[in-house]
Amino acid sequence: MQNWIVYAFLSMFFAGFTSVIAKKGLVNISGDLGLTIRTCFVFAFVLGFAWFVVPHKEWEMLRKPNILWLGASAVTTTLSWIFYYRAIKLGEVSTVALIDKGSVVVAVVLAFFLLHESITTPKLIGASLIAAGLFVISRGQG
Repeated sequence: MQNWIVYAFLSMFFAGFTSVIAKKGLVNISGDLGLTIRTCFVFAFVLGFAWFVVPHKEWEMLRKPNILWLGASAVTTTLSWIFYYRAIKLGEVSTVALIDKGSVVVAVVLAFFLLHESITTPKLIGASLIAAGLFVISRGQG
């Protein structure tokens, strides 16, 4: 199995834990405060990770377009996290996490238009099943 596939599954595993652990941490506080505290920890951990893992020469390769695109990604990540934390504070993590995974459909469509990635039959079937699942979930929450 290729490394990126292993990393993707590890990401999935930890993301699943993240939602449940975060819900436990939101007891008696707002989702907004919970997100703020969590983000401070994430910042410290990622900074420490970068300190030990990212070679010095790689920092020298950083250019303005990198910063602009990653900054835009930070804006969308922030908005996603704000709404995700508000949602898990008010709703069931199991339902919110399923709806959140609809982002896969958005990513497939945007990757096609912006990155010119192909939409293969397996990707199309998978995205369609996710979209169908979102429909089922939203109908069951009335």
